Amino acid sequence: MQDTIQAIRFRLDRVGVLLSGLCAVHCVAGLVLVTLLGLGGGVLLNPAIHEIGLVLAIGVGVMTLGLAALRHGRTGPLLLGGCGLALMASALSIEHGPREALLTIAGVTLLAAAHIRNLRHAH
Repeated sequence: MQDTIQAIRFRLDRVGVLLSGLCAVHCVAGLVLVTLLGLGGGVLLNPAIHEIGLVLAIGVGVMTLGLAALRHGRTGPLLLGGCGLALMASALSIEHGPREALLTIAGVTLLAAAHIRNLRHAH
């Protein structure tokens, strides 16, 4: 049973890194397509995409970073991921644009780093 939980957590950490990367690509693509080309604003800047992404990030973060901290007592990845999530959440409170993208990209970078540290601690 413990091996199954460990395997699930390992996979979810990898999903967390993937989601973080996809979020960063979404932010950059949104800025480029909307600002420079005037395309896709309705879809790429839809608040629901950002809210759903944050909910997914929180869910994966709690299940991987939180459980690992409880199991191993290493709180570094949890604190790093929490800072990343806080930056992502704060980005939702400002207007779309470069500042929002920078906050989000900084947040997903910290969150991805936390998942990577968590994966390294698992081995």
